This record gives sequence, structure tokens and C-alpha cells, in this order.
Amino acid sequence: MEDFVQSSGDHGVVVFSLGSMVSNMTEEKANAIAWALAQIPQKVLWRFDGKNPASLGPNTRIYKWLPQNDLLGHPKTKAFVTHGGANGLYEAIHHGIPMIGIPLFSEQHDNIAHMVAKGAAVVLNIKTMSRSDLLNALEEVINNPSYKENVMWLSTIHHDQPMKPLNRTIFWIEFVMRHKGAKHLRPLAHNLTWYQYHSLDVIGFLLVCVVATAVLPVKWCLFVYRFFVKKAKKMKNE
Repeated sequence: MEDFVQSSGDHGVVVFSLGSMVSNMTEEKANAIAWALAQIPQKVLWRFDGKNPASLGPNTRIYKWLPQNDLLGHPKTKAFVTHGGANGLYEAIHHGIPMIGIPLFSEQHDNIAHMVAKGAAVVLNIKTMSRSDLLNALEEVINNPSYKENVMWLSTIHHDQPMKPLNRTIFWIEFVMRHKGAKHLRPLAHNLTWYQYHSLDVIGFLLVCVVATAVLPVKWCLFVYRFFVKKAKKMKNE
């Protein structure tokens, strides 16, 4: 993989990773993607677990797994095709890599929409995407410097912290050691009994209230009914 990346020269590489959810994509869609990837001068590392498409170009290599974070951190990486998962987006922002977003479900649509609004990504619809749509999106993100500039601005904000994450982790580990477990930071939930933790006492009280609310009117109605029935019988006997 490293030799393949290094052989890209000045053109660089593109990382294509939609996760394992698209392993069952149609042959037509896979061929459309492979055709678009074959048209760009960059080398392409494609995470794909399906059958190799017939239109696969010599610039594209398919892998069942990719060291995604390492590849995004490589200086030759030019673009990242992603489904918009939170981890992938944070890795791309961290390394300053512009994105082509192809969201599949859930929060991925919102994640990509935020990147598009920041000018760091282009979005495509997996259901309606044609091979020319993907090719145009790749060329736009790779050749238009504004996407790189915008994602680098996001990366600068992401890195602007009072201390490095490793130093912060070391500080809190030493903090817990200095204060003998830092019990004052433990959630109060640890002091609850099992029935309090699962709110069984609250549930029990609410159930009693519901039962009482349902039973008392019935009892009252029965009492009134019996009272008037007995009264009616008494009057009839007299």
C-alpha cells in the first residue's frame, strides 16, 4: 500500500471509504463508481468488500480494510470520499482533507450538510448518483483550492486547544492518582441502591397512584349503585 501511495507522484491519492454498509451495492453502481475513479490522475485506495467491478481502472486498488486515519494523515492525500460518519469526519478535519460526502442513513446526512455549509465538502446522493456526478465532484474538490482552504481553517480551529490531548490525558491520570481515586468526581449514581438506580421506587409509586385512580372511582360507583338498589328494594317492600 505504501509503495502504491508513493508511486502517485505529484497527483496524490484519494481515499474512498463508505464503510462496510455498501458491500452489497449493485454491480451497475459499483461499475459507475469504478469508472469515475479511473478518470482522475490520482491513485485511489477504495475500501470495498464486493466483487471487483469490470470498469476498475489501473489507478485504483480495492481493499477490504484501510488504515483510514493513517492515510488521511499522509501528505499525498488530496480528497476523502466518505459516508459521513462522525469518526471519519473528525479524522478528515484533523488532517485537513476536503471531502466528497455520500451519506447513507441516520445522522450522516446532517454531518455532511455541516461540512457542505462550511465549504469543506461536496454532497452526492447514493441512489441517484451517476458516474459523471461522482467524477465532477472529485474534480471539483481536488482542483478547487477553496475546499482545501476551508477544511484547513476547520483543522486550525480543531487543533487550537490549551494543551495537547495526550498531555490532557496524562494530567487527569495523575490527578486521579494524586487524589486517591478522585471519589469527589464519581457520579452520585454509584451511591444509589439497585432499586433506586433503576427507579423502581418511583415506578412503584406511580403504579400505586394509577391503580388507586382507577380503583377508587369504580368502588365509589359500586357503592352508589348498591346504596340506591337497597333503597329501592326497601321502598318496594314497604
